[in-house]
Amino acid sequence: MEQNKIDGLKITFESGDWVHLRKSNTEPIIRIYAESNTIQTADTIANKVKQDLILLINEN
Repeated sequence: MEQNKIDGLKITFESGDWVHLRKSNTEPIIRIYAESNTIQTADTIANKVKQDLILLINEN
């Protein structure tokens, strides 16, 4: 797993799939982008990250 912190946080997995989290400069939101070989896998990755963020936020 590789992490890049330029313009947010991009995590690239060994499979080549990646997810990029970035705060919006115009809205109070975090944007989540994901890429994979299939739309279903990209959606699964993005949804997992979203769920993890919600759990993290609710812990505080």
